Amino acid sequence: MAATFDFAQAAQAVADVARRTPLLRDDALSERVGRPVWLKAECLQITGSFKLRGAAAKLSALDGDERRRGVVACSSGNHGRAISYVAERLEIPATVYVPEWVDPVKLEGIRARGADAVVTGATFDESEAAAFIFATESGRTYVSAYDDPWVIAGQGTIAMEVVDQLGETPAAVLAPLSGGGLIGGIAAALHELGGPRYCRTVAVSAEAAAVMLASIRAGAPVELPEEETLASALAGGIGLDNRHSFQLIRDRIAEHVTVSEAQIGEAMRYCVSSLRLVVEGGGAVAIAALLSDAWGPPPDEDGPVVVVLSGGNVAASALASVLS
Repeated sequence: MAATFDFAQAAQAVADVARRTPLLRDDALSERVGRPVWLKAECLQITGSFKLRGAAAKLSALDGDERRRGVVACSSGNHGRAISYVAERLEIPATVYVPEWVDPVKLEGIRARGADAVVTGATFDESEAAAFIFATESGRTYVSAYDDPWVIAGQGTIAMEVVDQLGETPAAVLAPLSGGGLIGGIAAALHELGGPRYCRTVAVSAEAAAVMLASIRAGAPVELPEEETLASALAGGIGLDNRHSFQLIRDRIAEHVTVSEAQIGEAMRYCVSSLRLVVEGGGAVAIAALLSDAWGPPPDEDGPVVVVLSGGNVAASALASVLS
């Protein structure tokens, strides 16, 4: 049975916690693709990524007993940082599991807001398995980074903001694909908003972190070995027992694109040199699709294209390596 999403309540929770991020016109890209290109700068979100939205929606929906017991999450960094921030504001105990390869900037951000950070597991999936066990044994609520209706609704508030900021529904929205909460939430929100214009929702995966795309092609959730990638925020599985995000991506997303490590690195450099924005690898895959011509708008259509820059949390050493 398909999940239902309360975007109105999610939007209220997000407004209480998150920043209304700017929608910036990119003139160079607009000229390149022959139509207005707008960048939704979630890299400027309070915790450095869009994940704050889903965390705000989910934690705000917990009842008093669930808040007292606390929450558990597993994260490659951005989700954990968001959970830690919102949990501190709502006075909810939080424990965040992260894999051993977590970006130190993200780990520092998790701990800075008071959450307990447990570094364990050579892969995201190993870390997540440990988090599941702890949540079960402690009686705490497990908060998925992607497979939860409230988290998905929170991420979908990006679409609501974009339509309001543009004053119309865009012709296309490009966003990163990992566990599916972001582009799935955007697609679901656009569907609910309706309106006269059909909006293409384009899911962009890193070639080295494309478990959801492989699952869609297989017709069911699958597991893949983890690979080293600039888009570490997109790494990890989607869960073989995925209940919400797999079905959402399967049913709502018709267009998929992949980008290479070289294309991601070039997009990160473009963001710094041309936009004066720091965007992490996982946050830059959507703009990489346009810059590399991996995706382009159909020539017989018009209307603005929106690209989600989903995160900006990257270690200075990693960014310097890409820029060099």
